[in-house]
Amino acid sequence: MQGYDSAGLPGAAFFTPGTSSFTEFLAAHRPRLLPTAPPVPPGARVGPGRFPHGTTVLALTYRDGVLIAGDRRATMGNLIAQRDLEKVHPADDHTAVAFAGTVGLALDMVRLYQVELTHFEKIEGVPMTLAAKAARLAAMIRQNLAQAMQGLAVVPLLVGYDLTAPGGGHGRIFSYDAAGGLYEKRHFHAEGSGSPYARGALKKLYRPDLSRREAALAALQALYDAADDDSATGGPDLNRRIFPVVSVITEDGFERLPETETEELSRETVRQRAGRPDGPHAAP
Repeated sequence: MQGYDSAGLPGAAFFTPGTSSFTEFLAAHRPRLLPTAPPVPPGARVGPGRFPHGTTVLALTYRDGVLIAGDRRATMGNLIAQRDLEKVHPADDHTAVAFAGTVGLALDMVRLYQVELTHFEKIEGVPMTLAAKAARLAAMIRQNLAQAMQGLAVVPLLVGYDLTAPGGGHGRIFSYDAAGGLYEKRHFHAEGSGSPYARGALKKLYRPDLSRREAALAALQALYDAADDDSATGGPDLNRRIFPVVSVITEDGFERLPETETEELSRETVRQRAGRPDGPHAAP
């Protein structure tokens, strides 16, 4: 086995300082463990609805940092494959990633990205800059292009709190296309099949001076609108007590809102929609 000795133990490569990229190390010694390893024969195309897909995820900056949220539904064609999928994950202390697209590949990519950032910091002695983290994720997505062309696309959404930004730290949002194109977004963004409706809601609700609670309510209203018009997006499930995942990143680091807080805000959103089904209006 490549990288191992005849007894099956790790070889010298595992104990010799080398590249600060764990992805490059894995590609050299255990390439089949990469999520970009071809899951289907070259030239084949995956039929629609054969693998679970996740939507919808969104992010917005607010007064103290940046918020990232996602619904919990995964679908296979017209079927609900999972109702409580976790689409929002911390990448390190001041960075988080959410995903839309093929669930299995996305989860593997998120785990690899988490290790990538930790490995870099251990080898170099300093964490990556936020811009470098965004570029490194773009390179990983680009390596998945062959699978994306076969119907197994992964489209992440990256957010972070930039401690080194000129004029003081602030939240930043990065989006990607299936070929690894990197785009920084101002104020808010959404990905997934419900993203047009979520972005439309955020366009009328967003203000730069939102508090954490106001930002969380705006995110939940946007996800409610997405679920209202997109069958692949799941809204708050009061009966099963399944609610969107909402997390924030500030100068103090990553924090996932407690389940009790997310439930309370979700129930408030549903109550507001009972009186105004089309949602809150834009502030004057």
